[in-house]
Amino acid sequence: MTPMTPMPRRAFLQSLSATAAAAALPLSSAVWAAGKLKPGADSALIVVDVQNCFVTGGTLPVAKGEEVVPVINRLAAAFANIVVTQDWHTPGHASFASSHAGKKPFETTTLKYGQQVLWPDHCVQGTEDAALHKDLKLPTAQLIIRKGYNKGVDSYSAFEEADRKTVTGLAGYLKARGIKTVYVSGLATDFCVGWTAIDARKAGFAVYVIEDACRAIDLNGSLAAAWKQMEAKGVKRIQSADIEMA
Repeated sequence: MTPMTPMPRRAFLQSLSATAAAAALPLSSAVWAAGKLKPGADSALIVVDVQNCFVTGGTLPVAKGEEVVPVINRLAAAFANIVVTQDWHTPGHASFASSHAGKKPFETTTLKYGQQVLWPDHCVQGTEDAALHKDLKLPTAQLIIRKGYNKGVDSYSAFEEADRKTVTGLAGYLKARGIKTVYVSGLATDFCVGWTAIDARKAGFAVYVIEDACRAIDLNGSLAAAWKQMEAKGVKRIQSADIEMA
C-alpha cells in the first residue's frame, strides 16, 4: 500500500466541504468476499467513542448515536478481540471553544499543529459524560484507548493524535497480537470513525467499516465525502449482516 500523506485537520475538513456533493457509495452486500465475512483470531473489532457525550442528551450528541449500541452488542459475539476507544479530554482542553476568548463552538482557531475546529466542552475525564454507554456489552474487550487527553492536542483517530506525529500505540499493540484485519464501528462515521479507518490502512491493516454500526454528523455533506476518502484509501464498506455470527 502506498503510504498516506498525513493530512492536517483543517485540510481534512476543507476536503470534506469540497467533495460534499459526491454521491454516496453503494451499500455492500458481502461484495468484498464470497459469502459472509468470518472474523478470525487475526481480526479485531474497534468500537469508537460510544460514550454518553456523543448520544442523545450528551454534550456533543450525534443524531441517533445510541442506535449503534444494540448493533455493536450483536457483533461482539463474532469477535475474540475487541478494542474500545474513549474521548478523554482534560478540563480546559485546547479543542474547547470555552478555552479561547471570544470563540464559539464550531469556529476554528490556530494551534501549534495547525487549524483546530473548536467544540463544546465534552467528554471531560472522569465525568459521566465521558463514560461508555451503559448498555454496551463487550465481554471480549481487552483494551481501552483513551485519546485527546493531551491538553494542547486534539485526537480523532485511535492511531494518531491531531498533530499527526504522536501515536497512541494501538498499531503496535494490534500487530503484537497478530491482528491483520480491523472492523471499525461507533461514532461518528465522518470524523473519529473515518480517521481511525484511514489511519488503520496507513498502518497496514485490512479495514472494514460497518456502516449500520456507525452514525454520522453529516455536516454539509461530510458523510459522503468521508466515504469517498475512505474508499480511496482502500477501506471497505459493509453492513453488520455481511458478518457471520458465532
